[in-house]
Amino acid sequence: MATAHPVARGPRPKRSSSNRAVDFLLGRHIATNEAEQRKIGPLEGVPAMGLDGLGSSAYGPEAALTILMPLGAASLSLVEPIVALLVALLAVLYVSYRQTVAAYPSNGGAYVVARENLGETASLLAAAAIMIDYILNVAVGISAGVAALISAVPSLHAWTLPLCLGVLVLITLINLRGTQESGRVLALPTYGFVACFLVIIGIGVVEAIRHGGVPTPVIAPPPLAGGTEAVSLWLLLRAFASGCTAMTGVEAVSNGVNAFRAPVVRNARATLSAICAILGLLLIGIAYLGKAYKVGAMDQSQPDYQSVLSQLCGAVVGHGWFYYVAMATLLCVLALSANTSFVGFPRLCRLVAEHGYLPKPFAVAGRRLVYSVGILYLAVTAGLLLIAFGGITDRLIPLFAIGAFATFTLSQAGMVAHWLREARGGSEGRNRVRLGVNALGTATTAVALAIIVVAKFAEGAWITVLAVPLVIFGLKGIHGYYVRLAERLRPAGPLDLSATDAPVVLVATRGWDRLSEKALRFAVRLSPDVVATHLLDLDGEDDRDALKALQAQWRHEVEEPARLAGGPVPRLMVLQASYRRIHAPLLKLIERIQAEQPDRIVAVLVPVIAKPHWWQALLHTRHASRLSQSLLRYGGDKVVVINVPLHVGADLPEDGLIDQERPAVRRQAAE
Repeated sequence: MATAHPVARGPRPKRSSSNRAVDFLLGRHIATNEAEQRKIGPLEGVPAMGLDGLGSSAYGPEAALTILMPLGAASLSLVEPIVALLVALLAVLYVSYRQTVAAYPSNGGAYVVARENLGETASLLAAAAIMIDYILNVAVGISAGVAALISAVPSLHAWTLPLCLGVLVLITLINLRGTQESGRVLALPTYGFVACFLVIIGIGVVEAIRHGGVPTPVIAPPPLAGGTEAVSLWLLLRAFASGCTAMTGVEAVSNGVNAFRAPVVRNARATLSAICAILGLLLIGIAYLGKAYKVGAMDQSQPDYQSVLSQLCGAVVGHGWFYYVAMATLLCVLALSANTSFVGFPRLCRLVAEHGYLPKPFAVAGRRLVYSVGILYLAVTAGLLLIAFGGITDRLIPLFAIGAFATFTLSQAGMVAHWLREARGGSEGRNRVRLGVNALGTATTAVALAIIVVAKFAEGAWITVLAVPLVIFGLKGIHGYYVRLAERLRPAGPLDLSATDAPVVLVATRGWDRLSEKALRFAVRLSPDVVATHLLDLDGEDDRDALKALQAQWRHEVEEPARLAGGPVPRLMVLQASYRRIHAPLLKLIERIQAEQPDRIVAVLVPVIAKPHWWQALLHTRHASRLSQSLLRYGGDKVVVINVPLHVGADLPEDGLIDQERPAVRRQAAE
């Protein structure tokens, strides 16, 4: 047993400014055993997973009214029946997803349900559709939030895109700090939004009833233009398809069930109930008051644009302090509604990566026990979308909702297959009712999906329709790679020690210095057959003189001491490379050695200077790393690459560790 010694406590190493900045932005590292403490309840669940659904109450009805703009004032009478259909659809989805959460308490997302009940192709279709929808939700939510800000402060119209990108960066940083933190940070604007707009709707409904359904607005909305088109079935279908964007986000709870603390099902259901109830009330209230106060949609690309909710707030309470408080909460909820995607997208990517359809880094938890690679990927792709479409909501809406309704349909169809399998196993009774609920959900969402695809195809939905199979193709390509890799790494059987000859050791040197000396001292411990390789261009007289000097130095500094010590004598081999790149002639040398001695391993030692600080990397070439990569890529199975580092400076072993790891390192160093 090791004798315990007091730990020598020297001066604590100073953390670099970059490390301190990262800690400030993202918070401390969280240990794996703290995972259960990081889970959330309904109070945090509504802002963490419900912002997409709640925020869609702003742009869903407005999207429908935008399609109905050619009808002029006649559009107001059509909003209520369209919203009534949306609320009925919301009720079906609510009951269906309550069942899904109970049946899949670990994760009830469409990908998992489809994978277990409908097979690989359906699960990949669900994964591709929801991933695309999550990305679009980020872009649409942020652009709608900025549109709300511009409604209140029209002078910011020229800054639409920079504001969108700034909000995206803010949400990304919040989510990199963890799901629990994002729920708590977003709780105030979320519940503030709900309170403000329920008050506004309550005041507006009372005024409308008092005045026989025709209240007098405090600030009259802009007059509606005269109708330029007649009502048609096609126009109504397009309006309904646009209004269906209000349904996006309902699936978020089922995708993130494992984020809830115990009792998981009860907390997830409570969160789902709160989100759907609030969304339903907001949709009904907005539709009723929109007709009563004669509020229509406006062109978002125009400088005098005002959103539907901005007009409605002004009509009910005017432009006093309460208006600006309400619009501020609306801005926060819309802009931060992207948070739903930032919670769901990384968790979905983790599942898909664990099954081998996405790169493995998507399944690795970061410093705050969130899947940082998924968060960053979502931020980058959504940012590119915002840039491509200028941050204008109306340009993004046609691409939206297809992914959500495709996943709705696949999830409900998967649940139908789930209940049918349960019935075949002898479980009946209540399962018949559950089967009927999910069958109704499958039918209604499938019809809505068909309407959305047909109505929005020419407006830009073809991009989403094309993107889904491309994503599936990419997922299958990644999976194919991992299948081939698994076949290559299959169990080898008993350890084979038949060929245990010492390897041929090649040391890539740049001259005779302490770096080369360290590599050679290690090389002669591995094998008596050591060759030091040196790159030289022999086209000039100066190069030939340098070669003679190096050879003389080698005989004096290396060969003679090695002979006197009675050890192996490292040979010097000069490789000529007219293009100043060592990996090509070194690979040719390896090929020649393997042809002459096919059973021997070739070990290549690459001396490197350790660079603990980022700025040091800027002061050195990358020859060593490029050589290592080339050897790993093209050397073959009988080539082993070993980096031999030389440390410069006085960096302590603790430098670069997180605070929680330092005591263990100190104890180990003292023993």
